[in-house]
Parts: sequence; C-alpha cells; structure tokens
Amino acid sequence: MTADASPGTASGQVADLRQYEILVGGMTCAACATRVERKLNKLDAVQATVNFATERARVQCPEDLDPRTLIEQVERAGYTARRIDDVAVADDGSDHQRRVVDLRRRLAVAAVLAVPICDLSLALSLFGELRFPGWQWVLLVLAAPVVGWCALPFHRAALAGARRGAASMDTLVSVGILAATAWSLWVMIADRTVEPGLGQGLSVLSGSGHALYLDVAAGVTTFLLAGRYFEARAKRSAGSALRALLEAAAKDVEVLREDGPRRVPVSELEVGDRFVVRPGETVATDAVVTDGSSALDVSMVTGEPVPREVVPGDAVAGGAVNSGGRLVLRATRVGADTQLARMARLVQRAQEGKAGAQRLADRVAGVFVPAVLVLAVLTLVGWLVSGHPAGQAVTAAVAVLVVACPCALGLATPTAVLVGTGRGAQLGVFIKGPRALEATRAVDTIVLDKTGTLTEGRMRLADVRTVPGVDRARLLAMAGAVEAASEHPIAAAITAAASAQAQPLPAVTDFAAHAGLGARGLVHGEHVVVGRSQLFSEQGLQVPPDLDAARDELEARGVTVVLVGWGGSAQGVLAVADTVRPTSAAAVAALRGLGLHPVLVTGDNARTAATVAAEVGIDEVVAEVLPEGKVDVVRRLQEQGRSVAVVGDGVNDAAALAAADLGMAVGEGTDAAIEAADIVLGREDLLVVADAVELARRTHRTIRGNLWWAFGYNTAALPLAVVGLLSPIVAAAAMALSSVFVVTHSLRLRSFRPTEGRTVDAVGGPV
Repeated sequence: MTADASPGTASGQVADLRQYEILVGGMTCAACATRVERKLNKLDAVQATVNFATERARVQCPEDLDPRTLIEQVERAGYTARRIDDVAVADDGSDHQRRVVDLRRRLAVAAVLAVPICDLSLALSLFGELRFPGWQWVLLVLAAPVVGWCALPFHRAALAGARRGAASMDTLVSVGILAATAWSLWVMIADRTVEPGLGQGLSVLSGSGHALYLDVAAGVTTFLLAGRYFEARAKRSAGSALRALLEAAAKDVEVLREDGPRRVPVSELEVGDRFVVRPGETVATDAVVTDGSSALDVSMVTGEPVPREVVPGDAVAGGAVNSGGRLVLRATRVGADTQLARMARLVQRAQEGKAGAQRLADRVAGVFVPAVLVLAVLTLVGWLVSGHPAGQAVTAAVAVLVVACPCALGLATPTAVLVGTGRGAQLGVFIKGPRALEATRAVDTIVLDKTGTLTEGRMRLADVRTVPGVDRARLLAMAGAVEAASEHPIAAAITAAASAQAQPLPAVTDFAAHAGLGARGLVHGEHVVVGRSQLFSEQGLQVPPDLDAARDELEARGVTVVLVGWGGSAQGVLAVADTVRPTSAAAVAALRGLGLHPVLVTGDNARTAATVAAEVGIDEVVAEVLPEGKVDVVRRLQEQGRSVAVVGDGVNDAAALAAADLGMAVGEGTDAAIEAADIVLGREDLLVVADAVELARRTHRTIRGNLWWAFGYNTAALPLAVVGLLSPIVAAAAMALSSVFVVTHSLRLRSFRPTEGRTVDAVGGPV
C-alpha cells in the first residue's frame, strides 16, 4: 500500500490520495471484473482497475476514505474481498489452491458419472432393443449429482448475480444446464414416450420432440468444469514468476548485536544493522559489504547469469545468493524499500494494468451476457414459431447459452501480460504495464546515453594538467571536495582519486550543482568551480590558452575533460576516461536487427562522443546536450515522424524518459528515472534493452492473437448455434477449449528466449 499526493478536487485543492490493493474472490469472467470495477468507481473520487486474471483490484482514493468502505462495496456486488497492504506479503495463493482442489473434486465426480450417462444414452438411441423399464430414471439418478453438486459453483454465482440484477458467464451456464434438466423432467413427468439421445438425440433429428437432455446437462457441466479447472491451473502457472521473485527473499538472518550474533526474522531488520551471510545463504536485504569478499548469484534480481564478485564497499541487493566466502554486510534499505520488493511491485502493477484492447474487451463482455440471454430467448421463440419441435428449440437455445460464454475474451490480454511480465522479471526486464507493450510495437528510434549505458560508467582519472604554481595534489583536493557532494559518475571518479591522497578532503560549503554543466562550492575560502567551459563562462572564469590547448589535446584522445578553477580563472584540467562495454557493439547491432535506429545523445564533448559512437556502430550523434536539451532532441525526432525510445539511468534522464514514446531506465539508476520509465532494466548491460523490446513485442503479438481467437470464436460459433448446427455438448467443449487455448497460448511466453547467441537466460543458463 502506498500513499502519495495528487491534484484532487475541481476547486483546485490538492487532496492526499492513497492506493490499496484488494484481492477479489468469486469472479468467474470478465463481466464480473467489469461489475466490480463499476461498483468501486461509483464511490466519490475513487479510481479502480480490476483485473480478472490476477483477481486483484487496484484502487486510488482519498486518504480519509475508510478502506472498509471499499471492501463493503465489493461485497455488495456479490464477491469477497480483502486488502493486501504490501506486495511482499501478497496473497500466498492458498485461496486459489483451494479453488483448484474443489474444481478437481467436482470434475472427477462429473466425469465418472457423465461417461456412463452419455454411453448409455447413445447405446439406447442406436439400439432400441436394449431399452429396459425405467431406463430414463436411471439416467436421472446418475445425472442428478452432476447438475446439482458438480454444477453448484455455476448455480451459486448465477443466483448471487440474479439477486443484484446482474448476469455473468455463470448465468449462461446455469440457465443452460437447468433448462436441459427441466425439459427432461417435464418430458418424463408428462408420461410421454421419451427417447434417449446424445446431444440432440437421433430421435430429435427425425422430428420427435420427446428426447431427454440429461446427457446434455451432464456433458456440458463436465466440459465446463474441465475448462475452468485447467484454466485455474494455468492461471496459477502464469503467476509463478512473480511468486518466485517474492520467494527469493530470505526468511531470517543472523544479526550482529552488542550481546553477540542472533538469528531474527527479516522483518526485524533495521537500516544500519550488521548481519552475516554465509556460503549458500540468501542476502536478506539491500546492504553494503563491510567485511569479506565473495561471488554473488544475482540472477533472481537482475537477470545476470554470471556471479558478481563483491568486496568491502560494494552495494548488494537483497535476494542475491552467496556462492563463496563469508560476508558481513550493513543494511541500507529494508522491507518495501528494497530493490527486490520494488521490482516485484513493478511486475505486479504491470499485471494489474489494462491495455486499450482489454478495456474494449471488458466493455464488450459487460454487455455480452445480457445480449446472449436475449438471443437465446429469441432463438427458442424463433424455432417454436417456425413449427419445429420443442426439443429442437430447447437444444438450439441451450447451445446459444453455452457457446457464447465470454471467458476467452476476458482472459485474452491479462494472461498474456501476466506471463510476459513474469518472464521478463526472470530476464531482468521489468515491464511496468500494457502501455509499454503497445509502445514497443511502433518504436523505430532509440536514444542512448553514453555514460553508464554504452560505457561501463565507472570513470577513472586518466590525466591531470595544471597551470604553473598549482600542484596536482592541491588541484585534486579542491576539485574532490566539491565533487564529493555530487552523484555523477565523473564526480565519483574525481572524488575517488582525490580521496586516495594522504590528507582527507577539505570541507565544502555553499555547494550548488548545475545540471549537465558541473558544480561549485566554497573550499578553504575559495569559490571553486568544476565542470564544462560553459559553466566557466557563466561564472566569469577565464581559461588560459595553455590549458585550452591541453583540453583539446586530451579530448582528441577520446576522454572527457573537466575544468577546475578558482580565483577568477581555470587552474587545471582533469581527464576522466570511461571504457566502452564489451557488449555494446553487439547490442547496437541487435537493436538495428529489431528495426530500431540508434541515436547517441550525450552531454559529453563532440570528440569523445564521436569516438564512442564509431566504436559501437552508431552513425547519428548529438553531443554537448544539457538535460533539458535531451527532451528537445526527443521532441525533434518525434516531429520528424519517429516513434522514440529513450534509455537512461539518472536524474538528468528523467525528463527525456517521460517525454519519450517508450522510456527504459536502468534498475540501479535513480528513483526519478525509474518512476518516469515504462520499462526498468535489472542490469546495466545494453543487451537487455534488445531483450526487453523483443519480449514486449512478442507479448503484444500474443495478446493480438488471443483477441483474434476470442472474437473470432464467438463471432463464428453464435450463428451456428442459433441455426441449430451446434449441439450443446459440442458447444460446451468448444467454449471450454477456447478458454484453455487462450491461456495455454499465453503460457508459451514462459519459454521465450532472446535471439540466439545474443544474451543468456538468468534461469536456464546460456541460450
């Protein structure tokens, strides 16, 4: 559960908003989800989205609204509800598992009884000499448990909806089963000459109106229970990736207290606690190594298959598994703030979101059920008016009721999103929602930053040049003092080099950062400026000709040059070098293979940018761009008719990520960048960008295929049922198989592998 502030009332006041996650029980189709969503949105200032596949409602409402009101509103709609306050303690699936077990029991009983019912009915239809006195009552005794106890979930849900004046898929199924049973009882009680038959029955085909439909009732119940059972199992499998992500977290940890080591639940960990991780154990929370060195398996968190070596001072994400020596760590983030919990939240929220196509499907499903009820009545009346036997009229009406259930329509998008986002999490790709899936289809241009994206992002000091009278140590100390307050990779490299000197860094006051240009601060009474020449011009500092020449010489070598000055002029230059990632050239080639045109946009100087671009195979470069300039570049590309994706990791990239058609942020980047992005990348390797685009496009193709099948199935099946060319049992089998097809088609995404030879699978090893 998260809280935030957002513009609220029409009066312009800002209302505090809160978000709740609600687990909704009892939904059986997309129409149910639509009903719950509509019910919640009737509350003042409430915005709710209900996902049938995940059985969750995500609700945003005023902070002063009692969450019990939300629960009561769902219950008024005829469903159960309970809050889930934290993704880390989300539903454990026990309710779903109980439902699967219950469906399995009902299916087993229905199958055991339906087989002899159908076999006996068929045999008696074909061979009249086999009929014995009271055979119809034997069929009734066998069918009663099927249409009563086995079909009880359908009847119960239909009754609950009827009490509230609503109809759902269960209404269609229940009415169909009861209609077939009621007709059979009427024929038997009226003491007519009854005829057995499978489905319509051979006697019905010859014009008789006295066929029993007990086999229809039993067969329809069995097929629909089978479809719902396999659908429930498949939905459980579809969410396995998120459960695996949550289960990766440690359950307890050995904490070093003043009175000695003590094993406590992870929930008792606090920021600053020191804890031990032995070989084979899971890191309990985000932390920094204080003692020891080891190799960590971080595949569950970032998707990287190769263990990462860590030493004192390195940051470690919770969920990583210690493969080597003993480590002592200090907790930096706990609970819902950890990287693992944040990534799990991204996956869950993505699965709760709705694409435009799904919203359309939900609206269709919401009106589809009542429309089918009307159509079934019209079919019944039409057949009777046209002079056909009542048995044929009932058969056609029941077939319409059964075949038209919109289950596949409601499952088409959410199951694909569920599996696709889960598979992405295993590969270190966290897709925030359906918007990202839809955006990847049209993207044709990708804007890449240089530092930390194409390059390692681990800058090192390569050279130092000073004016006469200023020694190297003093220049580094003054620059390091200012840069120590900055988070930029270049600043970190300068600070590290300055800190390596014997004396501690001097204190800095009056610090100010200038985005994309540098920083300044007061050190030992001097106003020190560190950054680009543009910042020096703005601050009124001169650059001596010899330093200007040294800067040109260093930039020609492809390094980044930073000016350092005080006392009215530049006192020296620092050359900072970064190395291109070994996989960057292959990643750029992979992006081109996906139809994306790469553009390098960087705040670095043109020479350095051109050198890096040539090395990785990029031919379009925009250099010396300020943070706000990146947004201008994105908009200029969009004005040219391009659909633009942006990859970034820092505060400077947040605006460009938000302006892009598709924003992708590195998972270890800043919170601002991650919040603005549509896709979060769990590792810094640029190859994962190509993986993300390919997976998102594959997921979107799966959604389109599912919707095509779902709409096509109903469009083709309904007319056949209306004109009597589809028997109720065949209709039930087709409806059940339609839902199972959609879910299993989505489950194929679990086997998604990035393009051969491009990357590796975090779960299964090399691809």
